[in-house]
Amino acid sequence: MSEAKNDLKHIAVLAFPFATHAPPLFSLIRRLSTMAPQAKFSFFSTRESNNKIFSNQGRMESIKPYNVNDGLPEDYMISFANPHERVEYFLKAVPGNFKQAMEVAVQVIGREITCIISDAFFWFGADIAHELHVPWVPLWTAGPRPLLLHLETDLVRQKMGGDGVPEDRTMDFLPGFSEIRAADIPKELLHEDAIPGIPAMLYKMGKMLPRAAAGVLSSWEKLDPDVVNQLQSRLHNFLEVGPLVLTSPDPVVSDPQCCLEWLDKQKRGSVLYVCFGSMIMPPPHELAELAEALEECDSPFLWPFFGDQALNTRTVEAIWKIGVGIEGGTITKDGVTKAIKLILSTEEGEKMRKNVEHLQDLALDAVSNGSSSKNFEALLEVVTK
Repeated sequence: MSEAKNDLKHIAVLAFPFATHAPPLFSLIRRLSTMAPQAKFSFFSTRESNNKIFSNQGRMESIKPYNVNDGLPEDYMISFANPHERVEYFLKAVPGNFKQAMEVAVQVIGREITCIISDAFFWFGADIAHELHVPWVPLWTAGPRPLLLHLETDLVRQKMGGDGVPEDRTMDFLPGFSEIRAADIPKELLHEDAIPGIPAMLYKMGKMLPRAAAGVLSSWEKLDPDVVNQLQSRLHNFLEVGPLVLTSPDPVVSDPQCCLEWLDKQKRGSVLYVCFGSMIMPPPHELAELAEALEECDSPFLWPFFGDQALNTRTVEAIWKIGVGIEGGTITKDGVTKAIKLILSTEEGEKMRKNVEHLQDLALDAVSNGSSSKNFEALLEVVTK
């Protein structure tokens, strides 16, 4: 790419500052900045989020952080009873807080905004981009299946909403969803009435995403081909460019707990992976049951805090066949012990590990001059044209 094409580009990057959303967006921007070194990227997030991301980074000429108002009252006290409260305050401050910070960035950089890249949650990115006559490129940081559900919320409500729908009714009206049941769908998605906060944000997102110049996903095409085909038919320029963790110039977040070093010392295929959400956790009595089961089984485990949900559990268990959920959906010591033994001590568990290796090979192929590499080139063209 010639320098003349990108030397006056100023890309505004709008990050969702909660859970694990901002780091993958930053990883994408790091890679784009290496391919378009003369372009300028203004990265907008809250002070707390920016401090976490940029504290471990050296000086970057092409990426500059800007803090936006987090919407919290001056006397705000963290509420552990309502983990979504901070998100709700923040959403009341958008999009005005981003617009104000973008005006500052234009003055500092001396260039008008030429493209907006945002977390897909920010439906208003479409409107801001329209006002500025620039392309909008949203990044969806979760998997392809939840994204398709948010695009088809009205259809899902028509088919699966209402009282009396059996929890085992399957979603065979969507290609690739015949194994997904009503019980696997987030309950907020089925409500006809507008629910404020995150559910309303996701509904608006589903309506706005078709307006994007390109829709980006941190996944790869062969992971879920049936769902990818559906997304490609609904979104203009749908581009899977992941896994971003394999393409980042260098790590965004350090490893202060030395998890990677510890993993290198463990026997291959012996470590359990326990996954919950970073903002939503099981009740204390269920956590106690889980801890007791892990202790009794005496198996090494990692317990990170990344976003998870029933749909992901069903996908992992019934479609990819690389893991298992807890029987009955409630954490008990017996249920966890049974799941651990299934994974580590049975032929079915061995098949799961082989399936993981197969998906790993597909991911490596995608980023090694495969579909993700080609999609990234297409993304770069949209951002810098």
